[in-house]
Amino acid sequence: MSRPFYITTPIYYVNDKPHLGHAYATMCADTFARFHRMIGDRTRFLTGTDEHGQKVEEAAKKRSLTPQQLVDDVAPHFSAMWDALGISNDDFVRTTEGRHKDVVRALWKRIAERNRDDLYLASYSGWYCVACEAFYTESQLEKQGEQWVCTIHHRPVDWIAKERSWFFRLSAYQQRLIDHIEANPDFIRPDAYRKEVLGFLRGEVRDLSVSRTSFRWGIDVPEGDPDGDHHVIYVWMDALVNYLSALGMSGDLYETFWKTGAVHLIGKDILRFHAVYWPCFLMAAELPLPRTILCTGWWTIGGRKISKSIPATRVDPVQLAGDLNSDRALGIDALRYFLLRETPLGNDGDLIYENLIERHNADLANDLGNLFNRSLTMIGKFAPVAPPAFDGAAAGALAEVANGAIAAARAAWEAFQPSRALEATWKLVAEANAFIDRTKPWALAKEGKHAELAQVLGALQASLWTLRLLVAPAMPATARALGRVLGVDASHDDDVRWPEAFGQGMPAMRLQAPSPLFPRIDEKRGVELVNGWLGEAAAPPAPAPAPPTSTTTSTSTPTSTVTIASAPIVFDDFGKIDLRVAQVVTAQAVPKAKKLLHLTVDVGEGRHRTVVAGIAEAYKPEQLVGRKVLLVANLAPATIRGIQSEGMILAAGDDAIVGLGAVDPDVPVGTRVR
Repeated sequence: MSRPFYITTPIYYVNDKPHLGHAYATMCADTFARFHRMIGDRTRFLTGTDEHGQKVEEAAKKRSLTPQQLVDDVAPHFSAMWDALGISNDDFVRTTEGRHKDVVRALWKRIAERNRDDLYLASYSGWYCVACEAFYTESQLEKQGEQWVCTIHHRPVDWIAKERSWFFRLSAYQQRLIDHIEANPDFIRPDAYRKEVLGFLRGEVRDLSVSRTSFRWGIDVPEGDPDGDHHVIYVWMDALVNYLSALGMSGDLYETFWKTGAVHLIGKDILRFHAVYWPCFLMAAELPLPRTILCTGWWTIGGRKISKSIPATRVDPVQLAGDLNSDRALGIDALRYFLLRETPLGNDGDLIYENLIERHNADLANDLGNLFNRSLTMIGKFAPVAPPAFDGAAAGALAEVANGAIAAARAAWEAFQPSRALEATWKLVAEANAFIDRTKPWALAKEGKHAELAQVLGALQASLWTLRLLVAPAMPATARALGRVLGVDASHDDDVRWPEAFGQGMPAMRLQAPSPLFPRIDEKRGVELVNGWLGEAAAPPAPAPAPPTSTTTSTSTPTSTVTIASAPIVFDDFGKIDLRVAQVVTAQAVPKAKKLLHLTVDVGEGRHRTVVAGIAEAYKPEQLVGRKVLLVANLAPATIRGIQSEGMILAAGDDAIVGLGAVDPDVPVGTRVR
């Protein structure tokens, strides 16, 4: 039985342009929306931009713009990217729109009218992360030197002293929310995040500050302050309402989609806002709660979360997919497939470009692409006029695997498990390829076994038809391309339905000549793609090494003999070196070793390593503490003077050290150096 399906993405903050992390969440939501349309559900898919708050105000000031000018400049980048990536959202909401502001104010008033004591004026102080737009206790932060640091953005937090604010009585809904989560196992998914939220709720829950007086860029609080302060609504109370404001608080959209329960797809860093604050706001307003809070993990680069604030991790998904008209294109669907298949939703995934190419070649070029090319070529050759016969019963094991794949993939999509859905789909890809090898259509044609050949070709055609439908939620452009080679009317490209059984409902088709669906990426092209993604050109061949020469300098300057005698290396050799920005935490001399220092370095995410460095003649220990250095992070550990050394600090000089590798002080620890 079909039912309304309403899915939303996080609305993305507009202090900078979108990156792969935004695209991943939006692609997941797009895939689920496409699947639910296929099974006949009335579906609505929302995304948008969060445009208020202190971060926007600060970013606008740095660019000498008004906040409105900044958001008007940045917001179109998000809608343009979703267009470029073929995202099928039904609506795009901006929190600076009048329709949104009206609903935010209406929700505030509704809470005040129904539960007057839930909103009250008081003063507060605490540690505040501008990047998160959130307050934290010291137990939720990390201490670096004398500073408390946000564990998500790795930047110092600010101490806010005695700011007057409207508060929401969050504590009043603590037990009620616990009861709701326990009674509805699907309210927060995956289960690990459900347990995390319950753990938070079973501790001390403080009331939430829901207004600010320290900046102006936001929606005015509907109620006044007896002291005359100007309050704007806390950006998270403002932003969360978008899911409701895009529907309105009455009418067909509200009745159809809000009352039946929304699915909010979010990142794990904003779990508490969605799984604690938002449902409590709705409870206070006596409005229906969402059906599911669906939490994704992070995509990382070299172990660091992709972030607009960390340049080394920024990945443009359009650049990664490439211009489809270019010989160097990877393709949007190949990127979608990798992101959805590589890591189960809810887990973190580390983007390794070589893995992206490897999965493209193995799963898409070798398996799916090769299956279509082989099948279409043989059908065109052995049944050029009449379409091959199809008898599901005669297909045997192939039909059994196909029906199993249809059922398993559907169950996985309904359970928001894209990796498992695609795994189930590829079981049919593998079985269809094995079916060709077992039945050998070319041998049947040679032996004149025409009836048996027709059955084999018919089963292959049914496999192609079924796979075209099974891949459609995750790979819509591929499904359209497959439809064209199968002779499906292009006007029905997006009007596809989930198959009920192998070959069922398969129309008469006029197959076209095949062309490579996913051309294999050879080693040379792979290097070009990776270099392009890294923003680098392929390195030209190095010149032959010059003969050793000596240089003489004044005695006031350190001297060394400059010899470039190393053999040239290729980019792949350099790529094996994992260089990281690290920060020295402690430094001390190694006993009875005049050149060695024993260092402890922070390599990011709170992880420390021990390094023995031969730099004692150039630097005193106290000169190094707090300094950022370049670390070879994947050097095999070695024991030096009884101390295990887990890396190498880069330094200039041979016999005499003359300096350490320079690092921009603003680069976060753990950042990979390329």
